[in-house]
Amino acid sequence: MSITDTFVAVAEAHSAPTYHPLPVVVATADGAWMTDVEGRRYLDLLAGYSALNFGHCNRRLIEAAEAQLERVTLTSRAFHHDRFGAFCEQLAALCGMEMVLPMNTGAEAVESAVKTARKWGYRVKGVPAGRAKIVVAGNNFHGRTTTIISFSTDPAARADFGPYTPGFEIVPYGDLTAMRAAMTENTVAVLLEPIQGEAGVLVPPAGYLPAVRELTRERGVLFVADEIQSGLGRTGRTFACEHEGVVPDVYVLGKALGGGIVPVSAVVSSAEVLGVFRPGEHGSTFGGNPLACAVALEVIAMLRSGEYQARAAELGDRLHRELGALARTGRVTGVRGRGLWAGVDIHPGCGTGREVAEKLMDRGVLVKDTHGSTVRIAPPLVIGEEDLDWGLARLREVLGL
Repeated sequence: MSITDTFVAVAEAHSAPTYHPLPVVVATADGAWMTDVEGRRYLDLLAGYSALNFGHCNRRLIEAAEAQLERVTLTSRAFHHDRFGAFCEQLAALCGMEMVLPMNTGAEAVESAVKTARKWGYRVKGVPAGRAKIVVAGNNFHGRTTTIISFSTDPAARADFGPYTPGFEIVPYGDLTAMRAAMTENTVAVLLEPIQGEAGVLVPPAGYLPAVRELTRERGVLFVADEIQSGLGRTGRTFACEHEGVVPDVYVLGKALGGGIVPVSAVVSSAEVLGVFRPGEHGSTFGGNPLACAVALEVIAMLRSGEYQARAAELGDRLHRELGALARTGRVTGVRGRGLWAGVDIHPGCGTGREVAEKLMDRGVLVKDTHGSTVRIAPPLVIGEEDLDWGLARLREVLGL
């Protein structure tokens, strides 16, 4: 049995089988590259589902974390600490908002956004108690808590986890007519991913997001944008909503906000919206902890430079140009995405998405399949041009080109 097989066997014997990972065991990583326990190197074209936008072990972020580790790592929100105010102020400014509700994971942030929208609906909009409704889109992925999977349309996410949380109306993604019909006087929010990541990097029709923005204003409803995967530089802008000139009422952020070092998430909005909370109504022991704030402050500083957004836009053009060429061969039946983010639909004659991912792994490239035939590509924004080209060349090989 190889070293890799031994690690995999132990993991499979002692961890709940909630994932089906590729049989690679990573030991070290730097930038866009990872090395396994047997010394083989792999180009990372997944970037932790966008949690690693700035690459593995980014020195600026590591140094920020190390400096904070020597000072204080956790106080709980029972006390103030010297990084918290700056984190909230600077993240709010990056978003063009006023207030921040810090959490840890993306799912926690989505749950917090749901609670925020409901409380705003009762206290500000005047919806009768217990009747608040939130409109969501089919094929969404916002997390895996019991409330969130209650408005999922993915059978794998929902099956055997009921009873489900009420209060959600599901409409087709991109269908404004259906969204308008689903809204009532008790609707408090529309919760959308500006680009649906888990669904296969689905980009909505042009004009859809601005129309949602206009509709929510017209109906007195909050527009909540889940930018956990799409935000913080991934698409070539700080936020994916910016591609269509849209500013939502609420941003939900996570993943890259922690720099791939610690889990950091947040709900960011106006004082009118987040100001509905009172002490004791919501919280998190680790949310906004000193270590998380120190890392996130460095992430915010990096994003303020615009360097990473510009790089994602430039390399994204290169990525989509090459993927478009693959589509013209017929081996790829569809390509979607923005910036350094793409969903690639593989022709059945070339294998399933999983089979393509396994063949790429054998050639030193790591990607993730989804929904059977689709491969997602989302490299760290720090990837070099030559490395990106090399990875795409391996994809051409796997497709027999």
